[in-house]
Amino acid sequence: MRERRVEFLDLRLTDLFGGWHHIMLPMAAVEASLFEAGLPFDGSSLRGYRHIEESDMVLLPDPATLHVDPFAARPTAAMQSDVYDPQGQPYGRDPRGVAKRAEQALVAAGVADSAYFGPELEFFVFDDVRMHSATNEAFYHLDSVEAEWNSGRAEGPNLGYKIRAKEGYVPLAPSDQLSDLRSEMVTQLMGVGIDVERHHHEVATAGQGEIGMRFQTLTTMADHVLLYKHIVRNVAHQAGKVATFMPKPLYGDNGSGMHTHQSLFKNGQNLFYDEQAYGHLSRLGRSYLAGILTHAPALLALTNPTTNSYRRLVPGFEAPVNLVFAKGNRSAAIRIPTVISSPKAVRIEFRTPDPTANPYLAFAAMLMAGLDGIRRDLDPEREGFGPWDVNTYELTPEERARIKSVPGSLEEALDQLERDHDFLLHGDVFSEDLIDAWIQEKRRRDVDGVRVRPHPYEFHLYLDA
Repeated sequence: MRERRVEFLDLRLTDLFGGWHHIMLPMAAVEASLFEAGLPFDGSSLRGYRHIEESDMVLLPDPATLHVDPFAARPTAAMQSDVYDPQGQPYGRDPRGVAKRAEQALVAAGVADSAYFGPELEFFVFDDVRMHSATNEAFYHLDSVEAEWNSGRAEGPNLGYKIRAKEGYVPLAPSDQLSDLRSEMVTQLMGVGIDVERHHHEVATAGQGEIGMRFQTLTTMADHVLLYKHIVRNVAHQAGKVATFMPKPLYGDNGSGMHTHQSLFKNGQNLFYDEQAYGHLSRLGRSYLAGILTHAPALLALTNPTTNSYRRLVPGFEAPVNLVFAKGNRSAAIRIPTVISSPKAVRIEFRTPDPTANPYLAFAAMLMAGLDGIRRDLDPEREGFGPWDVNTYELTPEERARIKSVPGSLEEALDQLERDHDFLLHGDVFSEDLIDAWIQEKRRRDVDGVRVRPHPYEFHLYLDA
């Protein structure tokens, strides 16, 4: 930090639900003891943490996450931090601590020494966002210069090249008007040490994009996801635009997912690889994916944790609702990619999650579900998960009746998590306390908060009833 002439140190922490927070210290106040004793803070003011009568907590910064913040006006270094209680014990509801314990449980199980995750976060970039919710009114308004609905707007002049719904996948400029903006995002991501492989426009109209990060181990990738979202939002903000990771902001077009690629390694060898197997996926890999599909109804409470998540999970919009697996099939909840460059590239892709998930909890929960499948030697064919090498959106009613589907709402997913979470408790990775806090707060703030409010479309349907 002295070499970079840093003036401030920004300590960052994550609340239970994935929100990123920070406390800044001038460098004159930074001493070596900070990395041993930590920094006291008020845990009662963060969602999902402690009550006010037991609010004292400690931040312990992780020097391995050090980077220079590209958006601070004064030279500022940032570090992700872990949360401890006043007695010096890791706090059970700290999401980053959960991720670390999941990696420890993997090693303790003797299955593998590394779990690699490669999430694909999609997002929208809008030119204007307005919203309001009150006793007597509620509305939202989104706009984008490239959106289909602006094809007839007087823009002085309107230069055309608007992207039609569901036709936005990788067009060239001038249809893609955000390529330079995404390139700036990539530049900033690489500047803080994140390996980026590609970026492109996504399927939806109105500025949907994706930036592909190279896979990393679980906790490191979760750190990168938070930094990714921070950089995407701030680059857009500096350009006078709004980036959102909301799963389904547009009616009638594709939503934003977080397809998550996963594999297990031991001594540098990919445990998911078997040259002779279906999709080159080994028996261990098949048991892992069977664990995820078995526990998927409960997993979705963590991987798809908003009411809006389930507006994306409907047939016909490339959002998998069928709990099956197949190779190269994007209508299945788990796809085995078929274009691979080497045995190390064999993996599974869980396509259901979305980017509103807290990555520490979501990745840890997926790993624990996969480990449960390995522990129980589950076979996906025997469990009725496929493979289905057909478009599952075009099945007959009889065929569809044989397939399990994702929950239809956040409330259903929370009910499933309440019934099925023992697999998360192995190795004390998750705790009953954390799961109870998650379910209670999600029901109170999200489910009930949306359920009790009139919906604008209800006035269209029922005003004259």
